[in-house]
Amino acid sequence: MWKLPAFFADIVLLNVSNPPFRLQKLKEMFISKFGSAPKFYVRAPGRVNLIGEHIDYCGYAVLPMAIEQDILIAVEPVKTEVVQLANTNSLYLDFSTSVNNIQINKTKPQWHNYFLCGLKGIQEHFGLNNPTGMNCLLDGTIPPSSGLSSSSALVCCAGLVTLRANGKTLSKMELAEICTKSERYIGTEGGGMDQSISFLAEEGTAKLIEFSPLRATDVRLPSGAAFVIANSCVEMNKAATSHYNIRVMECRLATKLLSKSKGLDWKTMLRLHDVQTKLGVSLEEMLTIVEEVLHPEPYSTEEICKCLGISLEELRSQILSQNTQDVSTFKLYQRAKHVYSEAARVLEFKKICNKAPANAIQLLGELMNQSYISCREMYECSCPELDRLVDICLQFGAIGSRLTGAGWGGCTVSMVPTDKLNTFIKNKTI
Repeated sequence: MWKLPAFFADIVLLNVSNPPFRLQKLKEMFISKFGSAPKFYVRAPGRVNLIGEHIDYCGYAVLPMAIEQDILIAVEPVKTEVVQLANTNSLYLDFSTSVNNIQINKTKPQWHNYFLCGLKGIQEHFGLNNPTGMNCLLDGTIPPSSGLSSSSALVCCAGLVTLRANGKTLSKMELAEICTKSERYIGTEGGGMDQSISFLAEEGTAKLIEFSPLRATDVRLPSGAAFVIANSCVEMNKAATSHYNIRVMECRLATKLLSKSKGLDWKTMLRLHDVQTKLGVSLEEMLTIVEEVLHPEPYSTEEICKCLGISLEELRSQILSQNTQDVSTFKLYQRAKHVYSEAARVLEFKKICNKAPANAIQLLGELMNQSYISCREMYECSCPELDRLVDICLQFGAIGSRLTGAGWGGCTVSMVPTDKLNTFIKNKTI
């Protein structure tokens, strides 16, 4: 029985005798739209992050796994120098542009701009002077703006589409790194978790994703528990607000103040992981250093400039992102505390999974709950709806529950004993 690959980004060729219903339906819609048949399909899955929130862009390992929901694109390379994009969802309007003049509008993160990110990334990587035009029809099953990586899956899909259409090849590692950089064209200062798990995921295992260099290690989850995703139905597009990038900048500023306090070359330091590496200390010791160096009260831009010995103009032009230029205060202590403690929780989570003690489920649940509290209190990336959803999940049998994705909306992920799963799902859907 031929079926779509379920757990990693891939190219699906058309030379199959009995394509699945979804492919057949997409093919028929493509023919109706463009007047000809697609030559191949490309898909990329969404992901759920089990633990390790907002630390990938700080250089720390995360622990996601891919989900079956995905982005699927039917593609026909054409001889014209035009990319035509269409979506099976009528809420998303058609778009076309010249392949030689890719313009990505950061102020309006519409669906086609994420496709253009992946397209532009591959074009620039190979220096394509005459890239192939394409007709593309997209079908997505990942709820948009839900914290399950619909936008990054689209970027990854677009990168694969462009790669295949232009007859190029890259390794999965190379694709993940290119697509991570590509998504920054839309203004999101992401760290690479979403793109990496989309390409590197495997069925039956979560992955510890590490960076610099990028690598992925299997993490076998304990038997006797299921991970359940619940959607708060509060949408949050991280490229449409400054919430996400403000947190990235707060971590970057904390990095620089911590570096300078320890006599390091703060101008070259960008990530909190870099500080730990340069100092050669443990995560627990970094938490102590945060307590010693940073104060809990918000830092004004004037105080930051004074600490670093730079002007406000230098701060804005050399450190801050475009959509954080007008932010006047930053919480550095709280963000650094979250990152270093969350990084430690990821390593402990993996350690428990590897050792598989009798009380593994309870221990992992406690780590997930600690992660949620830190996200809510120290990183302030929850919202009332997510808080309520976590409470409901714990009330009806989850051992651990936390937000997943950027936050400020989207989904929770809960670990539920399998013997309580049916009751849990029934209660949560009432």
